[in-house]
Amino acid sequence: MRKLIGFDDDALDKLTQLGRDRMATRQEHADEAFADLLKKHRVPTDLRDALRKSTAPALYRKR
Repeated sequence: MRKLIGFDDDALDKLTQLGRDRMATRQEHADEAFADLLKKHRVPTDLRDALRKSTAPALYRKR
C-alpha cells in the first residue's frame, strides 16, 4: 500500500545524502524508522515477536 509523507526541503536533502552515503533507498530508511518506532512502543513487528511477547511473564510485558 502506498501512502504519501511530506518532508521539508532540508530533511529531504539530508535523507537523500544519507541514502547516497549508505547506499539505501528512501523505502529502506522508512522501513527502518517505522520498525524502530514500533519497537520503542513495544508493538510486535512479526509473528515470532508477537508470540514471544504473548508468552512472556506479565512482569516483563508491563514495562
